[in-house]
Amino acid sequence: MSEWLTTVLSRAQSVNDWLSPKREQSLALLRDAKWPTRKTEAWKYTPLRAVENAQFTGALTADAPVAAIPGLQSIDLVFVNGCFDAAQSSQYLPQGLSITQLSEVSEADKAWALASFAAIKPSRHLFGLVNDALATEGAIIDVVANAKIATPIRIVNQLTENAEAHNRVLVRVAEQASLTVIEQTLGDAYSFNTCFAEYDIADDASLEHYRFALQGDKSMSVGGSHFNLANRSQLNSSMVGFGSSLSRIDVDVTHGGEHAFAKLNAIYLLDGEELFDLHSTIEHAQPHGTTEENVRGIVADRATAVFNGRIHIHRDAQKTLAELNNRNLLMSNKAVINTKPELEIYADDVRCAHGATIAQIDKTSLYYMQSRGLSRAQAQVMLNFGFINELVDQMPNLALAEWLRPQLRARFAKMDVK
Repeated sequence: MSEWLTTVLSRAQSVNDWLSPKREQSLALLRDAKWPTRKTEAWKYTPLRAVENAQFTGALTADAPVAAIPGLQSIDLVFVNGCFDAAQSSQYLPQGLSITQLSEVSEADKAWALASFAAIKPSRHLFGLVNDALATEGAIIDVVANAKIATPIRIVNQLTENAEAHNRVLVRVAEQASLTVIEQTLGDAYSFNTCFAEYDIADDASLEHYRFALQGDKSMSVGGSHFNLANRSQLNSSMVGFGSSLSRIDVDVTHGGEHAFAKLNAIYLLDGEELFDLHSTIEHAQPHGTTEENVRGIVADRATAVFNGRIHIHRDAQKTLAELNNRNLLMSNKAVINTKPELEIYADDVRCAHGATIAQIDKTSLYYMQSRGLSRAQAQVMLNFGFINELVDQMPNLALAEWLRPQLRARFAKMDVK
């Protein structure tokens, strides 16, 4: 067991609150867990040396102003170095929406929150168990039946030097309700965080979801977004990740009801010696479910990308339609991409497909654009952007798409192509 995990187990003993029954279950699993190594399939290409014996002495500063997203009106929940920042968070909530801090949950809400906590997120996620044990800061978001919450909720986790944070979000979208949630992690300094969110989407409800893992450099982040879909519920999720010394996101979607629909788009852009790891698991447990998953990545210099996408069709999930596609561009002969799409099918009346491609920029297209007066760098930016712009265009929120595009162009322009 790692020195850091030993410290986690010791610290968790002092956490005592209304979530303690669930924390004890996760602690029991943690005590028996083995630290992931190269022989651990789920961590085969993602070394944990950076955090294995890490020691975080505490943030040097908590002064971390969070910028608004231009053109976006949002309900902001801001956490700085793991602590809720009321001054930077929104105070007004529309009718039908309630947001409660973990430490302030009412007796009336404790029953369902306790039952849902760590129930949607699978117990196989080691760092999810760590989050179960240590997350005392976070929020419970509840949308009542038939409520259409038009203003997006933006959950921001800002980290500064030497910070360690473990935040948790639990979201319940009741019958025929709709909600938009943006998860955003910021900060390039040496730090570590586990940010996990669980979403329970009821019958005929819909969730528009975004996760922006745009931290880089020395930051370390291991988190996840986990969804349970009921009858006829809909999920539209978009994720964008930049690499860092350690950046991993686990996504789990369970089709727990019939006629559920899930659309997942993901983009990752890596440079230098950055690492980004995306693991997704789609569980089709009921019939007539649909999943569309598209993942695109661009990897430059000596960076490493990892994608593992698994679609599991259970025996009773007849009439399932599922498709998984991972496309990658290598910008350097030293860059590495490890991709593993999986289909596991036990039903006989389904339509499923999966595929993965790894390629380089077409030299003919590059030459053509240079012959029209563009520099090599300009041509590469345009070709790269064209490769992922289709997924950006599919974002339902136009303000987020417009905010993201210049950041992607700036990222392309700095990429070291060899």
